[in-house]
Amino acid sequence: MFKDNASVLPAATAPAPAMPAIGGVERRVLIASLTGSAIEWFDYFLYGTIAALAFNRLFFPNFDPVVGLMLSYLSFSLTFFIRPFGGFLFSHIGDKIGRKRTLVLTLSLMGGSTVLIGLLPSYDSIGVWAPILLVTLRAIQGLGIAGEWGGALLLAYEYAPAERKGFFGSIPQMGIPLGLVMATLSLSLMSLLPDDQFLSWGWRVPFVASAVLVFLGLWIRNGIDETPEFEKAKRDGDVAKVPLFDTLRYHWREVLIATGAKVVETAPFYVFTTFAVSYATTNLKIERFTILNSITVATIITTMMIPIMGRLSDRYGRPAVFLTGTVLMALFAFPYFMLLDLKHYWAVALATIVAVGLIWAPINATLGTLMSEIFATRVRYTGITLGSQIGAALAGGTAPLIATWLLVTFNGDWSAVAIYIIGCSLVSLIAVVSIRRLGR
Repeated sequence: MFKDNASVLPAATAPAPAMPAIGGVERRVLIASLTGSAIEWFDYFLYGTIAALAFNRLFFPNFDPVVGLMLSYLSFSLTFFIRPFGGFLFSHIGDKIGRKRTLVLTLSLMGGSTVLIGLLPSYDSIGVWAPILLVTLRAIQGLGIAGEWGGALLLAYEYAPAERKGFFGSIPQMGIPLGLVMATLSLSLMSLLPDDQFLSWGWRVPFVASAVLVFLGLWIRNGIDETPEFEKAKRDGDVAKVPLFDTLRYHWREVLIATGAKVVETAPFYVFTTFAVSYATTNLKIERFTILNSITVATIITTMMIPIMGRLSDRYGRPAVFLTGTVLMALFAFPYFMLLDLKHYWAVALATIVAVGLIWAPINATLGTLMSEIFATRVRYTGITLGSQIGAALAGGTAPLIATWLLVTFNGDWSAVAIYIIGCSLVSLIAVVSIRRLGR
């Protein structure tokens, strides 16, 4: 049931293997996995950022501003609890029928729901139906992203040479910060509009324009064949009849580890990129453009850092690189908020660049490959999807809501939020250290 440990925990003292050149097919696969992943996360992050800037006023206007913001975040977090159900559905398809077909379906769901969000009337126009439709479309987004992440990751991972699994697995991970770059950059441009025009139509432009990117992603993915590892599993008859049952029966420990590892990758990230927007603009009175621009710069840096971290993980092992980032995340929790409190542009930029651009990069770069290597091919899509989506539901979607609640509960003292980040880091540290107990 278990694989050999060599690919999971390579010796740190081993010489670096010679890296073969990337062929044309592999290059197309990497482009396809990165492009689709970036589009999916671009769509997804648009909602998260607008939730902090406008949705509390457009879709929940009859509440106290703080309550309206928390309801807006609640609509953001509720969909994370939808994601495990999307994971069940699409991982079943991915492990039974194939990775490629699943990816086309998930991208279509994400793209369609995103465009429709951009066309939604506000509460002033259709009343209570506005937030109902908003949450419904957000739930569809959650279903799509649940299956997308695992498929994009496995497209790259299962095409990769054994000695380059870490590098190949890091490429689709670049789609997360790249999608955030595109989302924050587009909203930074729209934020130059007067507030009334931004609320009236400016926020809608990126949502509707994303249709162009979706068609591009579908066209690129259509030219990619099924992964070699899945094709081999089909030829050998090693395809699970009900992948979910096999995963929960034989690989439940791996699912728990994957869930725990996801916590530090997702909760602090949403604190730094979603909660921080409202905290900086509302509590610290920092200009909206300043915080959005800082996030944009930080995510550009982390996009460049991720493949470097992936290469390092091929030499030193995924756990070593991942745990380095996890420890640094815990250590930087308090300094992050101290820098924000200075309210200077350079301090806000430095805090965001260190947290997102440098510390988060090794965590994000290695997470997918780390998960993939603890599951067999026949249940790999299901295993990594369950772990990632349950972890995202428990930690990621609730992070802005919990952080806002902690800030209000402790009368604006951010120390509780910093301790929350440290706690998330400890959960993931324990989970990844536990990999050794699997006999890996």
